[in-house]
Amino acid sequence: MTMKDIKDRISIQVGLSGYSFRIQTVDGIEHSSGWLSAERIFSTPEFQKRYSDVEVSVFTPKCALVPSQFHQPETSRQMLSEVFTVTDDESVEFVSVPEFAAVLLFSATSAGTMSRVVSETVLRTDGTKARPLPETYYMLKQLSDIPEYNKILASYKDGFLYLVIAQGKSLLLSNTFKAPDFTTAQYFIFLAMKKLQLNPEVSSLFFRTPLNSEQEISLYHYFKNVEQI
Repeated sequence: MTMKDIKDRISIQVGLSGYSFRIQTVDGIEHSSGWLSAERIFSTPEFQKRYSDVEVSVFTPKCALVPSQFHQPETSRQMLSEVFTVTDDESVEFVSVPEFAAVLLFSATSAGTMSRVVSETVLRTDGTKARPLPETYYMLKQLSDIPEYNKILASYKDGFLYLVIAQGKSLLLSNTFKAPDFTTAQYFIFLAMKKLQLNPEVSSLFFRTPLNSEQEISLYHYFKNVEQI
């Protein structure tokens, strides 16, 4: 499907404690929901429609990006197990990220069943379901939409910070940090930028997850610009 074929798109982010969604038309963003509680899934009117394109993003910290040439499908579980503890009852999947000649290994089992419920509820115009994929995957895909040379993109949900950083077309960082509060999440952002020798005062920070006013003001103290995309 090409961009000209897409009349409207819904992007849904699913975490353990709830979900949010953004609807975009050919003319731009129409509606952004903010965080909603899980029990509202079946009563959300926007979920009763069908869309030309549906994205379902799952917040799972168990992700590892590996070069395509080092990946074999049958070794996915073994490779992810070298980075995270993966139990026998957890499924391991992978998705290609051709922009960086890489494959993203992930397990979304620990993220719960809400993403599956959402993907079965919100359908494309032709009746097909969207495959739930990690938040990290969509962050990597969205880097190309950021116009600045230094591309800093973050998401924060359920006690984890998801962070990807690139310069031009070169990926510098793709990682997840355990951050029980937003202050800790900010610390990891600054730590990553320091190690990569990036100056917050001349950089813009982009967030895919909704920020409350207190979080946004706190980030504005350090960054040139803070924007939710």
